[in-house]
Amino acid sequence: MSANYDLAELSHEFLAAVKRDAKTDNYRSTLAALNESDLADFEEDVATAFWVNLYNAFVQIDLEQDPSLYERKRQFFGETRIDIAGTELSLDDIEHGILRSSKWKYGLGYIPRLFPSDFERRHRLSRVDPRIHFALNCGAESCPPIVAYTATDIGSELETSTRSFLQQSSTYDTEDDELRVTRLFLYYRGDFGGRSGIYELLERYDVIEEGARPRIRYEPYDWTVHKGMYRE
Repeated sequence: MSANYDLAELSHEFLAAVKRDAKTDNYRSTLAALNESDLADFEEDVATAFWVNLYNAFVQIDLEQDPSLYERKRQFFGETRIDIAGTELSLDDIEHGILRSSKWKYGLGYIPRLFPSDFERRHRLSRVDPRIHFALNCGAESCPPIVAYTATDIGSELETSTRSFLQQSSTYDTEDDELRVTRLFLYYRGDFGGRSGIYELLERYDVIEEGARPRIRYEPYDWTVHKGMYRE
């Protein structure tokens, strides 16, 4: 197994330790002490598993240690307090910089992130996999549940997570021909390929029948804190 796969496994074990409420100091020290070269040449699937697991783990750690931080969301997501390979990152750096390939948080998936750091440029994914939006848990009630992803099976794991979340969070009123969906589709519209891409994704995961084009309504996002939303 390559060193990159070992790092993905490390992130998996780290998240599992957070779930068990076990001590995580050793994991965090190991992540901080990595050489940046250890993160080089990640395959896309391996990088996705690594960064998604880290994001979900650090959100839960922050909510456990200081839940009042969540009342100041700009600070919660934007403050650099995550040490990876000697570089301080924020949750926004991981989500919007690395996983979303330098997209602006408020740009609906269409506007690049301004002034990405050198670290971000070196390690951001080459493209956005829209399924990550159904894997990242920011600590809110409306977020998808937390799963510990693996480098070897993340493709099928993301398929399962996406299908499950979309089918549970969508409501289709066939009589009024109206479909109510997660507001994530609005927040990251461009990541999904716009309106046509959203319809294609909903078809793909059997939320609507092929060719159906109901009116789409976006459900309000419930930002109530919900810690520990784990799923197997």
